[in-house]
Amino acid sequence: MIEVRDLHVHYGGIHAIKGVSLSVEDGEVVTLIGSNGAGKSTTLRTVSGLKKPTSGQVLVDGHDITGMSAQARVKLGLSQVPEGRRVFARMTVLENLELGGYLQRDRTTRAADLDWVYDRFPILASRRKQLAGTLSGGEQQMLAMGRAMMAHPRFLLMDEPSMGLAPLLVQEIFNIIENINQSGTTILLVEQNANKALQVANRAYVMETGRIVTTGTPEELSSTDEIKRAYLGG
Repeated sequence: MIEVRDLHVHYGGIHAIKGVSLSVEDGEVVTLIGSNGAGKSTTLRTVSGLKKPTSGQVLVDGHDITGMSAQARVKLGLSQVPEGRRVFARMTVLENLELGGYLQRDRTTRAADLDWVYDRFPILASRRKQLAGTLSGGEQQMLAMGRAMMAHPRFLLMDEPSMGLAPLLVQEIFNIIENINQSGTTILLVEQNANKALQVANRAYVMETGRIVTTGTPEELSSTDEIKRAYLGG
């Protein structure tokens, strides 16, 4: 389980996260939804160790990891798919994937992990010798997801995976997210496309101006007039 307790985060004089608390149980897909600037990505970056909180705690299985580096958190089973893909453009698809599995020293296991990724992202197998920077946006998103999965994570932290993608590719990405979850990986998902996020989530938190304003199941949130008007186009 991931648990966040009373998290506060500042960027200089800006109080970006204001007392956020949330939890993600093993096997769940939990999503953070909200408008731009609500604090969703900052919350995710703090959980992954890329941003240090001003105060509050991040716990995994009840153990406080707030002071741990991002690298140490990868060893605990947390892996992040960053906003904007962030692939290594001048490296091949295969080299990007191998970097994702750098903690795994056993060649047989790494080969099995690579086969697992290629099985779920067949396009990456056919493009494995191609430079990552020449891939389409959708292919780069798949590469970012595959690279994260090479770390064999228990918890996958995903930041805006549908950003900038055509509707057909968005559906494909969310199908893959469901498949990854069904294979046993717990997912914390930050996503501006609230409709799609709620379709795959077990629970959701709604953020506004650095705070969580409501939480519930997708069914509960989808039936709330305020949430429908603000985030679901209803």
